[in-house]
Amino acid sequence: MLTTNSDLKDRQPQVPQAMLKISDLNTYYGESHILRNIDLTVESGQMVCLIGRNGVGKTTLLKSIMGLIKPKSGSIVFDNELLNRRSTDQRARLGIGYVPQGREIIPRLTVKDNLLLGLEALPKGAQADGIPAEIFELFPVLQTMLMRMGGDLSGGQQQQLAIARALMGRPRLLVLDEPTEGIQPSIILEIEAAVRRITQTKGISVLLVEQHLHFVRQADRYYAMQKGGIVASGATSDLSNEVVQKFLAV
Repeated sequence: MLTTNSDLKDRQPQVPQAMLKISDLNTYYGESHILRNIDLTVESGQMVCLIGRNGVGKTTLLKSIMGLIKPKSGSIVFDNELLNRRSTDQRARLGIGYVPQGREIIPRLTVKDNLLLGLEALPKGAQADGIPAEIFELFPVLQTMLMRMGGDLSGGQQQQLAIARALMGRPRLLVLDEPTEGIQPSIILEIEAAVRRITQTKGISVLLVEQHLHFVRQADRYYAMQKGGIVASGATSDLSNEVVQKFLAV
């Protein structure tokens, strides 16, 4: 039987699409060189974890992705679109949800109003139909607390609220900065499960900074940072004890 070129093309393995691609990124604070030649890729529907000790530049990298800090050189490409000259709000409307370290929920607003603020990240012209049911499927506790002030929630509940608020903008990439910091173990497991479910059922890509080893292993890939650069990367299934001790141990 004759095999055509189109048949061969159909049999080629599908190459995952890069949702986020960072190339040769350098960022400074004044004269201090913080990020050094960063190369990092997050594929569509993939969960990627950024690990490293405190002060190596992880948060600076996330802020650079969000446009909160302007890199000196290099490129940040999201869904084939160069972001370097885009403002933070433009990046959000393009489909990047961001939960910063410390969560930054508004304590004097109710849980419901905090969630509705997330609609501001929707692209112009997008229809907003209130709070979708899937938010409460991921974080059931929020449905019982809609009229409670954000500041009255526990740390773990505030973190769930912050992630849910980011999801209200229907992101294609969710960026999380240490989502389990200062949270009790039982809530950490709930957040882990929710984030994993987001990637598996919604196809949303996730890039997170995390120190909790169990959460790190939920990711598909890891990048390890040291002195402002990427010094190791690979599948989390291959994450060795040596790497763990070097980049996660306190």
